[in-house]
Parts: sequence; C-alpha cells; structure tokens
Amino acid sequence: MNLNNFTIKSQEALQQAQQIAQGLGHQQIENAHILKGIFEVDENVITFLLNKLGANVDIIKQTLESILSGFPKVSGGELMLSRTAGTMMNDA
Repeated sequence: MNLNNFTIKSQEALQQAQQIAQGLGHQQIENAHILKGIFEVDENVITFLLNKLGANVDIIKQTLESILSGFPKVSGGELMLSRTAGTMMNDA
C-alpha cells in the first residue's frame, strides 16, 4: 500500500486511526479505527454522505464505539494494520 496514492485527508484519517488504536491499547489498526479516524478528521463530509444514504449517524457512532471497546488491549508490541484493513485499503 502506497500512502502517496491517497489524498491528504485520507492520509490524515489513517494517521488518526493509528493514534486511536495506540490510545486504546490495540495491537492492530482495524477498519473500525479507520472509520473513527475519518469521523475525527472531517466529520462534516462523512456525516453528510451517510445522511444522504439515509443512515443514522448517531447509531453508527455508538456501534463504532462498541466495536472499538471490544478489541483486546495489549501493552507494548508493534502496531500494525490488520489483514481486513489492509485488504480494504488496497481495494480503495
């Protein structure tokens, strides 16, 4: 995955996802971390798009927090992209 192929905002969202995962003590960056990173980098755009799709943004955020709190916590170790997140990023 070449980060130079992504927009600046996408790179910022990935960096934010990494910080979220580290802050929560997670060993891998999952799709949920990336989605939360997108929300934190530019909430207006993602909220607008989800509302256009008829999605309930509040429910999505609550579910996202629930998913993130369910990941195991570890101390130390190297943070890496999970297989599913890596596949998603390569497909993007």
